[in-house]
This record gives sequence, C-alpha cells and structure tokens, in this order.
Amino acid sequence: MVLIPEGPFPMGVPHGDRDGGRDEYPRHDVFVNNFYIDKFELTNSRYLEFVKAANHRIPQNPKNATRNLWQGETITESVADRPVINVDWADANAYCQWAGKRLPTEAEWEKAAKGTADRRFPWGNVEPTNKHLNFNQQWIGEKTLMPVGSYELGKSPFGVYDMAGNVWEWVNDWYDAKYYEKSPAKNPTGPESGTKRVLRGSGWQNETPTVRIFTRVDSDPTIRNESTGFRCAMDVRTK
Repeated sequence: MVLIPEGPFPMGVPHGDRDGGRDEYPRHDVFVNNFYIDKFELTNSRYLEFVKAANHRIPQNPKNATRNLWQGETITESVADRPVINVDWADANAYCQWAGKRLPTEAEWEKAAKGTADRRFPWGNVEPTNKHLNFNQQWIGEKTLMPVGSYELGKSPFGVYDMAGNVWEWVNDWYDAKYYEKSPAKNPTGPESGTKRVLRGSGWQNETPTVRIFTRVDSDPTIRNESTGFRCAMDVRTK
C-alpha cells in the first residue's frame, strides 16, 4: 500500500475545464487525514484467496457469460495479475473488510490520484496515450485488461498505478450530483444514504474526456460487469 499524507488538496474540476461535468463542480479545497491506499487495483489472484477463505461467491457477469474470466473457483495464470471484474459494491466492500481494510472515500481516491495540485490526469496535463493507461478499447476477452501496474508513465504523484483506465473502481460513497456544493471541508464521506454508489477512475472502454481525474459516475451498487473493479484503503493506526 501507499501512504497518502494528510493535508488539503483541490477537489473537483477547475473552473473553465472544457470537459467538466455538472457534478464535478464546484472545485473546493478538502483536507484529508493521512491514509493508505492500495498501490494497484485488486487482482484476480488476490480475490481468489478471499473467495476460498471466506466462501464468497465468484465474480460473474450475470448478463453475459462470455465476459467471465473465471472457471468456477479457478483462474488461469494469464488472468492472475489482471484486475478482478464482475464484482458489485458489496463484493468489493466484503473483500476490503476481510483484508482488514475498507473502500476509500471519494475524496481519498481523488487525492491519491491527483496529489495536491490541479491536474487533469494522474500523470499531469499531457493528453493520454497508450503509454499512460489502458483505454479506448473494444472487448476481446482477458487481453482487454492489462496486468496491474503496467503503466509507469501513468502513475499518480504518490506512485499509485492505474487511477485512470483499465477498470472503474468502486469507492465507499453514495452518489449525489450536488454533493460538492455542501461537502464538509475536512474528511468528507459522502451522503448518509442514497440509491447509487460512486465509481471513479474510468475503464478500458473509455475515451479521453472520461479518463480525467474529476470524472464521477453513479452506479447501481448491485451491478456486476466487465469494466468495474476496485482497490482498498486503510486508516493509519496511531499508538
């Protein structure tokens, strides 16, 4: 895991961003306590350990079996280090709790992705290429997904990989399109309730405007598909 130091950062899209969505405004300064976040998206091999130890259901796409990468409780070596997909919010939350961690808040996720300065992408403001991230793809099976940590040029200022592209990532927050207008200035955790959860980070199928750090997506928390995974966070324990 990577330690993200405490302190403020600018959350949301800067005024005038040509691709800014309504739910990305207003830009506002947020203070976040220090925390740890997984350096990489969670892999199939690590999720398999959880499935076997906790007797948890396997990740499956309920609508399209051709998008499944598992054969029962087995995986091939070729998918072991690729991000797990076909998991819903409850699956992601259950794994993180089993591992002694938790899902990151939306604010924690964005700070880990952008650092403490305004930037459009984890690596800066240079337009994305296939040397920065896995994006703008069509589904061709397991090779649609890249092994985690494949893009050295795409890592965030804190050294966190794949915060853009590869797979969307569940965070802990409920979604509210106007949450930024009323968000606390310190350690926001999102609305108290809702019907949709937040996804961040974009996936293999997305194009340039969507892979910006600021992009927020609302999702039915029970959705399982071939473009959504997760990573975990953890509090810094004090003596």
